[in-house]
Amino acid sequence: MRCCISAPLAALAALPTPYDVLRSGALLVPALLRAVPSRGRDNSLVAVHLELVTLTEDSAIITWHTGIRGTDGARGHLLPVLTEGEVVYGTHPARLNRVAAENRPTAHHQVELTGLEPGQTYYYRARSRGVTALPTPLHHVRGNAVGTSGHGLGSRTGTYSFTTPQPPPGRHLLSIALCNDLHLGETTAGLVAGFPIVRGVSQTAGLAAYPEIMSRALVEEARLRGADVLLAAGDLSAGGSPRDVAEARRILDGFGTLGRDYLVVRGNHDRAGLSTDTFSETFGTGTGPGYFAHDLGGLRIIGLDTYHKAGNGGDAGGLGDEQLSWFRARLRSEPDRPTLVFGHHPLTVRDSVFPVTRGQQLDRRQARAIVDAYAAAPGVFLHHAGHTHRNKRTLLTRAPHVVQQEVTAAKDYPGGFSLLRIHTGGYALNHYKSSAPEAREWTERARRMAGGLWPHHALGRSATDRNSVRAHDLSGITSLPVPA
Repeated sequence: MRCCISAPLAALAALPTPYDVLRSGALLVPALLRAVPSRGRDNSLVAVHLELVTLTEDSAIITWHTGIRGTDGARGHLLPVLTEGEVVYGTHPARLNRVAAENRPTAHHQVELTGLEPGQTYYYRARSRGVTALPTPLHHVRGNAVGTSGHGLGSRTGTYSFTTPQPPPGRHLLSIALCNDLHLGETTAGLVAGFPIVRGVSQTAGLAAYPEIMSRALVEEARLRGADVLLAAGDLSAGGSPRDVAEARRILDGFGTLGRDYLVVRGNHDRAGLSTDTFSETFGTGTGPGYFAHDLGGLRIIGLDTYHKAGNGGDAGGLGDEQLSWFRARLRSEPDRPTLVFGHHPLTVRDSVFPVTRGQQLDRRQARAIVDAYAAAPGVFLHHAGHTHRNKRTLLTRAPHVVQQEVTAAKDYPGGFSLLRIHTGGYALNHYKSSAPEAREWTERARRMAGGLWPHHALGRSATDRNSVRAHDLSGITSLPVPA
């Protein structure tokens, strides 16, 4: 089955040349010889890939990586260095008088700042062993990986800034984890079928399969972050095989009960093209439709099967006329009811680093019909999609009250999920990387996909593509039902 990412990625990654191999070896030996402890700043150490991942009204999560200088030759991956990590921060760039630190040495740093004030600008610097961490470059998308402003961007001081948002209006009601693209059964990330010169990224020998590591870490992190319900928007398996679909079910069952604690819909990879519908059998829909409406304390959740059609998986998504008619009727019957819709294919794909093909989104005619239905249904506030493997927030022009949120793939860089915190007067949406050590190690390895351009595509061009707050009347949601 073809990968969902467009074929033009083939030109972005080539096999290493003999020169690259020799250069890597020449760099590695002296770098290893320099890797000895020193007082103060360690000149053999580099701290890179600084990213402001999560930004809420009272917290921020900052990640980076430490490695040995000069070891990122042909393979493009630094040899890791286990060391301490800390973030110094404050409300003035000249007074970074607060410190948040990790509790153990690691090469894959993740520091959470807590107790922040809403609406306040903070300045910060991340460092390891005296070395200041420098940001992931996102110049291809004109983005900023380290905050919501450009303070310090391009300088070598490493002091950057962000401004915390105000909390969503009203009282908190419930929290929902949004995830997609687990790809259980996949063995190489970043491959494009039909283009053998594209060099993907595989797991380190002897370690568990990365889709299993990332999926289990997602479930654990979602619970840790207070998710009451989890929505998985398709491509739970890499190819729809019975074994992989069953493994996806076992992992998601770790979150809770299917149909109550978590809901799933199909993606294009979940169709194996076999005579039996393994996905439907495994996730309980049987011979019935793969789309549904679910009530959650007054919140209507609509799950769409966006590959309810024949095809090879690489073409545009499609609902089928029966499902589209059902969907329109549901919205017409209760247009003001608070409604969240999730499905695998996005309605539209904008501002992509890579060329956009028909296969990256829903059939255009059907997408227009859905947006038209949204325009007449003010209760709809969010459309969650996967498939593109990136974080991207898009306002639908014809239905400005609806946000389309693309959520990055759970299976590789940057990994994780988005947490939707619903309040009576609006909601907050925040992306979380999985914090498990094995997950951090794999996501650092996987960021090399697409010739190193993957962070430009997957992370989100700015903090608001992965963290946002929006006002919307959600007072029709009463409360989360108490489990029987």
